[in-house]
Parts: sequence; structure tokens; C-alpha cells
Amino acid sequence: MTVLTTERLVLREPLARDLDQMFATYSDPAAMRYWSTAPHKSLDVTQELLDRRIAAWAEAPVNFQITIDDTYIGNAGNFSGDEIGFMLSPAYWRQGILIEAMRAIIPHIFAITDHEQLTADADPLNAASCGLLRKLGFHETHRAKNTFCINGVWSDSAYFALPRRPASG
Repeated sequence: MTVLTTERLVLREPLARDLDQMFATYSDPAAMRYWSTAPHKSLDVTQELLDRRIAAWAEAPVNFQITIDDTYIGNAGNFSGDEIGFMLSPAYWRQGILIEAMRAIIPHIFAITDHEQLTADADPLNAASCGLLRKLGFHETHRAKNTFCINGVWSDSAYFALPRRPASG
């Protein structure tokens, strides 16, 4: 079992018991403002997401549930190809949790995958996510207009990359 720990966090596999806390986050319009899907309207939608994450974890332990005191507060990691992403319950915003989590997760991803780089995309209006990616060493590669349409509202994307650093010897 792959578990990463930081000063405040335990980063672990997705578990069935995370469902209610995940739904609380994924149904929150503030949390989902810059996400690529609409807020979840029912537990069934979140259950499908959780089921996909549990199945994906069995293949590659790279997309972590962020927990404090064994309670789900978000997730972060590599969820498709070389792309990373993160989601955090608004109750935990502006506390440095995602940078703490990602500083543990990124070396793990590079250690167990052959990705030459990690990529991410964020709405350019999402200053917090764009700033976090830059603090983690990602650089912006390009932008695109009208990449997501959620409930009739179009969003743009800023794309970022973090190359694998060669091992120092």
C-alpha cells in the first residue's frame, strides 16, 4: 500500500468511506468553480468518480486522497496520462495544504512512472491554482480559448509543464 505523509497530511488511496466528504466538496459550487465538470447534483455522480479512482489506484497509485485526521479534504496527483490535478475543500483553502501535498506527490510520480514531464491545465482566472503550479516549478506553455463549457459558461485554459529533472550524480 502506498501512503505518503507530510507534516500535516496523510496522502492515501481512495476508500469507500470517503464518499460523503467527497460529495460535500464536489457538490460545492465554490470548489467546482474552475473544475472541468459541473458541481455534483447527487451522491451517485460522486460514487461513480470514487469508483473510477479506486479502480485507477489498483493500476497506478498516483492520485491521492488528501486527509487530515483520516478525513478526506481533497485529492491531488496524476489522473490521466502525464496530467496532474488537485481539488481541495474550500474549508482548507489558503493554508498551504496543496503545495505540501504536491511536494510529496510529484517526486513519487516521477519515481514510479516514466513520464518525461508532468502537465496541468488551469483556468487563467484561477489565480490560486496558476500560482501553485508556478511555485511547484511548472512553467506556462500556452493558452487556449473556450476549452470547457459548464452549464453554458465557457472557460479558457492555461497549460503548464514540469520536466523531469535528471538525477544528480
